[in-house]
Amino acid sequence: MDLSESDALILYSIVSAAELWAGARPAEYRPLEVLFDALVCVPADAAVGRRAGEYLRRYRKSHAVELGDALIAASAVVSGAQLWTRNRKHYPTPELTFNA
Repeated sequence: MDLSESDALILYSIVSAAELWAGARPAEYRPLEVLFDALVCVPADAAVGRRAGEYLRRYRKSHAVELGDALIAASAVVSGAQLWTRNRKHYPTPELTFNA
């Protein structure tokens, strides 16, 4: 599916934004601003925090899940969104659905 031709609402986590901004060079600032202006940020609220904590408790030792991945997974699950990722091994949570 080509997202640029889709009418689907595309969400992102504050964690994803932080990761992209952390690695951005000055020449990439404007394109990142344009990208994030076209998307919707999932609120990082108490429900997301609690769910992320549950994922950390459940999967930190067995799957090496880290805080950022737990927050991304929780954001997707709480908002009812599918997760687009190339690193599915970081997201062992059965409640999470992935885009094909």
